[in-house]
Amino acid sequence: MDRRDLLRAVAALPLLRAALPDQALAQGYPARNITMIVPFPAGGQADLAARPVAMALERILGKPVIVDNRAGGGGGSVGNAAAARAEPDGYTLLMTLSSLAVLPEADRLFDRPVAYEVSQFMPIARVLADPTLLAVPVSAPWKTAQDFIEDAKKRPGQITYGSSGPYGTLHVAMEMFANSAGIKLLHVPFRGAGPALTALLSGTVQAIAAAPGTLKPQVDDGKLRVLGNCGARRIASFPDVPTFQELGYKDVEMYIWAGLFAQSSLPAPIATRLREAMAQVMASPEVLKSFEASGSLVAYRDAPEFSRFVADDSARLITAVKKIGRVE
Repeated sequence: MDRRDLLRAVAALPLLRAALPDQALAQGYPARNITMIVPFPAGGQADLAARPVAMALERILGKPVIVDNRAGGGGGSVGNAAAARAEPDGYTLLMTLSSLAVLPEADRLFDRPVAYEVSQFMPIARVLADPTLLAVPVSAPWKTAQDFIEDAKKRPGQITYGSSGPYGTLHVAMEMFANSAGIKLLHVPFRGAGPALTALLSGTVQAIAAAPGTLKPQVDDGKLRVLGNCGARRIASFPDVPTFQELGYKDVEMYIWAGLFAQSSLPAPIATRLREAMAQVMASPEVLKSFEASGSLVAYRDAPEFSRFVADDSARLITAVKKIGRVE
């Protein structure tokens, strides 16, 4: 083959690849390491979900699944956007939270360039779905949610709370609660739930809304007290904590779910392989035990049901963000 023939052959490779059936492209997947982006630092709900899942996927798929904590941008936007831009070949996955749909709306609210759109993602499987819980240090004067609310009414804007970033799940949960209770709190954003929790434990902030799995070790160690549950029902890991709806705040309902996504143009056979693998992962005794120990029970949903759930939950959260309005 002369040089011109070689150049023509090389130039034809992308066309040849495009012409191959998806099934042929999917054969042998995965052939190399898979990256699972987590758009938050270690210690939060997305990271808690990702690590047991990555280990189990690695066993099932036979290739390393590397968790990449890619925090930044507030609420996870940097990691979400990086996953959206990745090649749709099954080698870059995203384990993210319910703020996925909120962040583009927040960008529009502030007339900022939108980092990504939800339509760029394909839901693969929901992993966890917990209500957010209001927690304070055990040294705090508030023994109940009503104590907290009454004090906040006396001191508008003086009680601080930490979040994973503007319009992230923890921020929206606290503002939803504050709006319903008629109180004003001072928002202090961090790069993720892990740093926000560290700030709470060090006394930098006075409250946080976070997932049960994030809070339970600190509650068990006697460092934190949980005052209220943003879900519609009480949960097994904190059975004595009342829901805000029980306390009369009917508009407060907020969940922090974690799910696995790929790019929307991922070839169907690879998506099917990932869905089948995730069904095995979420039935794995090791994964079930890991989540149960953390206080977050598995809430698995396969792609079709998860897609409907994301659409419904996103619509509710976008409405909440618009009600909150522009909050720095």
